Amino acid sequence: MPIKDEIAEFADDMCAWRRDIHAHPETAFEETRTSDIVAEKLESFGIEVHRGLAKTGVVGTLAVGNSNRAIGLRADLDALDILEENTFEHVSTHPGKMHACGHDGHTTMLLGAAKYLSETRRFNGTVQFIFQPAEENEAGGRVMCEDGLFDLFPVEAVYGMHNQPGLPLGKFGVRVGPSMASADMFEITIKGKGSHAAHPHQGADPIVTGAEIVTALQRIISRSANPIEAAVISVTQFHAGTNTNVIPETAIIKGTCRTLSGSVQDMIEARMEEVATGIARAHGLTAEITYDRRYPVLVNTKEETLKAIKAAQAVAGADNVSTDHPPTMGSEDFAWMLQHNPGCYIRVGNGEGEDGGCVVHNPNYDFNDEASVYGASYWAALVEQELSL
Repeated sequence: MPIKDEIAEFADDMCAWRRDIHAHPETAFEETRTSDIVAEKLESFGIEVHRGLAKTGVVGTLAVGNSNRAIGLRADLDALDILEENTFEHVSTHPGKMHACGHDGHTTMLLGAAKYLSETRRFNGTVQFIFQPAEENEAGGRVMCEDGLFDLFPVEAVYGMHNQPGLPLGKFGVRVGPSMASADMFEITIKGKGSHAAHPHQGADPIVTGAEIVTALQRIISRSANPIEAAVISVTQFHAGTNTNVIPETAIIKGTCRTLSGSVQDMIEARMEEVATGIARAHGLTAEITYDRRYPVLVNTKEETLKAIKAAQAVAGADNVSTDHPPTMGSEDFAWMLQHNPGCYIRVGNGEGEDGGCVVHNPNYDFNDEASVYGASYWAALVEQELSL
């Protein structure tokens, strides 16, 4: 079974929806216009709408038949704080904000599936269409769960999807098990004693000590982590001082840690505390670390991944579905939803070359509208497969 003909018939409509959303990007928990569009379209499809979870989240409920089975389909709404450099007609009208990760396309694909399913109704059960805010950095998925998403809208499984530049159009990629890394954020505050830069012996220099800590953090991966386990520690900020002739009192180091293993995540947090405080103490300073576990490891459960593979193969053919897609050290807050339910997160091809090969989080990125039909067809096939008549 190829892409859904009924969905292909309104591909131009999906393109118009997507480009309108792209031109009006909204960032974390501020997606009011985007949420309004989603709610209005769902209501026009005859789908029951609930609003307010995680401030700007939207959930559409479509129940058909008499089955008590239910599955959840999730798309993200938010854009990024990036100044767009594209020049096409649907370029961002909000300077400094753009849809640089394709969430405009994700929203459109799920809306397309909702329209199709509401019209054809070839399934028996309930579909929860979950439109989530604040995926970028702010863990809106966690907030939706904390606000009672799955208490209000219980499901037996939840599914997510993301476009992938470089993966050819019409292809899908997925794997069982850990598929995306955890994302932890850290901040180390080193407190010393300020002095004149000409007399460093009269103070306790947090910059030199901080530099030593930065170097030592890298040895956690090379000497404390199993070499076959994927892990990354990246220091991304170092703030200290305001004058060239003054050794400051304080230095602040910030960064991120990524891993595909919960046990490695535990080890990194513990070793960072030991390394930072130990080095600071050895030089007569103190160090305090704040370690924020922002996103957990995204783990696709086996049974649900096999179901996702079957649906993707129905749309694209077996040869166009990679079932051992490489994991990534990027992260996704859909992982929080997978902490509450079994499920699967799949990749849909955004194309190669100029039309879809530009990496995400890039000022020249744009979602490939030709991918919308494939993504919406996958959602539809998954629902009809799992909630079969």
